[in-house]
Amino acid sequence: QVQLVESGGGLVQTGGSLRLSCAASGRTFSDYAMGWLRQAPGKEREFVAGISRSGEMTNYADSVKGRFTIARDNAKNTVDLQMNSLKPEDTAVYYCAARRTYYNRAYYTDRNDYTYWGQGTQVTVSS
Repeated sequence: QVQLVESGGGLVQTGGSLRLSCAASGRTFSDYAMGWLRQAPGKEREFVAGISRSGEMTNYADSVKGRFTIARDNAKNTVDLQMNSLKPEDTAVYYCAARRTYYNRAYYTDRNDYTYWGQGTQVTVSS
């Protein structure tokens, strides 16, 4: 299995930026499609962004397209989420997730698609 640890959350004003990072250990990182999902209080955990095993393909929720960028470094076993133009509705706990897959695709958008999870990092955007 793989262990995931997120970092980089915090408090930021509307329009600001944050960069989340997820460090993976335990297995061959490039065997896993990776994703970032978030959960706001009282809401379901929702997909934010996904990236294929190689990093060539990415996928974003409509609500973050053009503002967030997911990227991975298979040599460093990390996956990052750069978040720009943050809005109060982006406030949530953000989770890094992994799914071992044969396919080099980024189409895993459901929380049930992912097997391994980090502990989450809080992002709060003030208005």
